[in-house]
This record gives sequence, structure tokens and C-alpha cells, in this order.
Amino acid sequence: MTELSIDLDTITAIDVHVHVESDGHGCLSLDQELMDASAAYFRSSDNRTPTVEFLADRYREHAMAAVVFTVDATTNLGHPGISSVELCDRAAHHPDVLIPFGSVDPLQGAAAVDLARRLVREHGARGFKFHPSLQGFSPDHEAFYPLWEAIEELGVPALFHTGQNGIGAGLPGGRGIKLRYSNPILLDDVAADFPALQVILAHPSVPWQAEAISMATHKANVHIDLSGWSPRYFPPELVKAAGGMLRRKVLFGSDYPLISPERWIADAEQLGLEPEVMPGILKDNAARLLGLR
Repeated sequence: MTELSIDLDTITAIDVHVHVESDGHGCLSLDQELMDASAAYFRSSDNRTPTVEFLADRYREHAMAAVVFTVDATTNLGHPGISSVELCDRAAHHPDVLIPFGSVDPLQGAAAVDLARRLVREHGARGFKFHPSLQGFSPDHEAFYPLWEAIEELGVPALFHTGQNGIGAGLPGGRGIKLRYSNPILLDDVAADFPALQVILAHPSVPWQAEAISMATHKANVHIDLSGWSPRYFPPELVKAAGGMLRRKVLFGSDYPLISPERWIADAEQLGLEPEVMPGILKDNAARLLGLR
């Protein structure tokens, strides 16, 4: 396994939520209809199909590190996902800026558990990304407990999409993507039953923001990443928690390529948080959680 060589003294931030949307061989993370609907929802004008190599160059140029991943929703969407094995192997060539997370399809049962172990032990994955709505599963169902048990044993965090979903937005039936699977309270059982598993709730969890704040306050192993929204639109209760009782448990994330990290940081500087809070959000909290300190 390649060791990370991120210099915490020189990087300015750790973006914990960055999507690899193309493998560079013609395979995209989503089919074209979902890609187009997502781009329209976020009004994104940046590179919509970044590869591992593009992200390494981009984040290195801006003196940032990035947690990079894809989402394997092969079973639910019927669209083959980008290989997390290849993603991790390619990220290993950029250990100064990239922190690879794996993704496995929970609906594939024992095969997903086996792949999760291989991704960490053989390919250097430093955590996992899940999207319950996109992958079509309820994370509190005991059928998926063997997967959470394996990730807990591997000692790496699991990051879950929560709240509103831009993928499928505006399409008939939202393309069958069910928002209720992304209610963060479904992860409360997971965090309680696997107390050594570090759970990251991705995004402002609208319309369930109060649940996410309650969970992160109650459970030492629950954290919140602030990706997917410009900070200027954050719910007031999230801003208050980020600047107060959860200041050591919230993490900078952009959701690039949907939002650029530069825009996110510029907007966050207008929130009026105490000066000592932002270094933790931008870098220190993630460095501690990811074992970089």
C-alpha cells in the first residue's frame, strides 16, 4: 500500500468530498440522462467528467488535498460503475494530494464485503463512500450489517450521502431514486451498533438537518461534511452548530465538480464564524479523522 505524503504544513485545506466522474476510458459514473439532470440542477460550469489525474493536478495547483471517490450503484441503476480498484490504484500515483475512498455496491452482498476488504488491504482505500438513494438501500437494514462490521474492522471511515438529492432532480419520478433512504436518522442505528465505525453524514441534510445535528452531538463517531451547498445557503441551525458545539466535527467538502472548492471557501468566509473555527473546518478536523496527524 502506498503511504500518503500529504504535507499538512503546506496544504491549505482538505476537501473530503470530490467525485471522480470518468475513468478516462469512456466509462462515466452515471448514464447521460442523470449526468445532464445533475448538471442542470447544480448549474455547474466546471469540468463535469474529471478523472483521477485531472483532480490531482487541480488540487495540487491550489495547494489542497482531496478525498476522491465514485459511487457504485450498478445493481440499482443498471449502469456499470467506475472501478474503485482502478481509482485507488491511480490515486496512489498522487499521494501528496489524493486520499482515495472506495465504493462497493451493498446490494451485491458478500461480494461487496470481500471487495471492501481488498480495496483497503490491497489497493490503499482510506475509507468508503455510499449513496443510499442512488444505490437503492436502507442502511439500517440488518442485511447490510456484515458490510458495516467489515469496514469497522478495517478501521476506516464510511461517508454517506444524506438529505436532498440533485441526481434525478426534475425527471419523472426522479428516475425512481428514493429520497427517504438518505434520511440521516437511518444511520443512527449503524453508528450505535458499530461504535468504532466513523460515520460521516455528507451535505446539509435538508429536510432532516435537525436529525443530523442531533446525531453528531450525541455520538462521538458521527461527523458532518458540509459539501454540496454553497455555505451562503446553509440552514441557520447548521451554521450555529458548525461554529459552536460541532466545531471539531464538521468537515470542508465541496462536492466537486458540482461546486468548486474555491467558491465554497469564499462563501464560507462570509458566514461570520469565529476566526479560530475555520482552520478546523478546512483542514484540522479532517486530518485528525483520516489519521493524517
